[in-house]
Amino acid sequence: MAVATVAALLAALGGALWLATRRFAGARVQRLHGGGDGGLMQGKTVLITGANSGLGRATAAELLRLGARVIMGCRDRARAEEAAGELRRDLCPAGGSDAGGVGELVVRELDLASLRSVRAFCQEMLQEEPRLDVLINNAGIFQCPYTKTEDGFEMQFAVNHLGHFLLTNLLLGLLKSSAPSRIVVVSSKLYKYGDINFEDLNSEQSYSKSFCYSRSKLANILFTRELARRLEGTRVTVNALHPGIVRTNLGRHVHIPLLVRPLFNLVSWAFFKTPEEGAQTSIYLASSPEVEGVSGKYFGDCKEEELLPKAMDESVARKLWDVSEVMVGILK
Repeated sequence: MAVATVAALLAALGGALWLATRRFAGARVQRLHGGGDGGLMQGKTVLITGANSGLGRATAAELLRLGARVIMGCRDRARAEEAAGELRRDLCPAGGSDAGGVGELVVRELDLASLRSVRAFCQEMLQEEPRLDVLINNAGIFQCPYTKTEDGFEMQFAVNHLGHFLLTNLLLGLLKSSAPSRIVVVSSKLYKYGDINFEDLNSEQSYSKSFCYSRSKLANILFTRELARRLEGTRVTVNALHPGIVRTNLGRHVHIPLLVRPLFNLVSWAFFKTPEEGAQTSIYLASSPEVEGVSGKYFGDCKEEELLPKAMDESVARKLWDVSEVMVGILK
């Protein structure tokens, strides 16, 4: 008992020291580009899904600083306009959309849970946008109760995989005509706990919200690898990433008991990444010259990482692609 007490006290002391460091020294975001690279993305158009909060918003802010024209594809237009206004004020306090070389910010409505919305969004993009240099498939939903979309698909698989699958396919022509261009897919380390069950992709036989999230993130990686194969020779690259554990509103469907919340909040504040820290790999893959021409890889903390064999299964990736085409209506 005495040993356990000492261990607990040491752990508490270590936690307190860590918290003090975070609180008073601050968790510095090591930006990938210094001030001299302020125009790195000048003249480039970037589409980010789910850019009104969390990782997407932090990614948008940094790419704007680098001079990109950023299109925010968001489900809730009012919230997106509010976020865009705040970003403009933060980045251009003196006013003017191009102050200090900061790029332009555009808001467009996109509901990835609706294939109709995805198609309408892409039609508008193709009519109004002459180029698309980077597509960042960032939006996601995490461990929600079992829900079906208007198209009849399980919500997590629909938003995290199918919506982005259709979006990417419909914008491929624009990406190819803008080449060299890039596609960035935000996945998760939790892909390790998922598998692709072709007999129950819609989770009608059984549903586990955590397992289905992992399945959708595994689907993201398989999609990335198959798309990379199909894009060989086009000068369009596609890579997947995991951002780490980040403090965002993605976990709004996760129930945390009332008595545990203060401790959870303290731990998350101390040990989870900020959105700015979590967004660094997305920013890196979208803008860094270091990954020019790199495709079909999986990254974490701006470095390539190895995948489990199930995420590299080419036969599963090709079958998932074929099934997805039918599900979203690309093939009848």
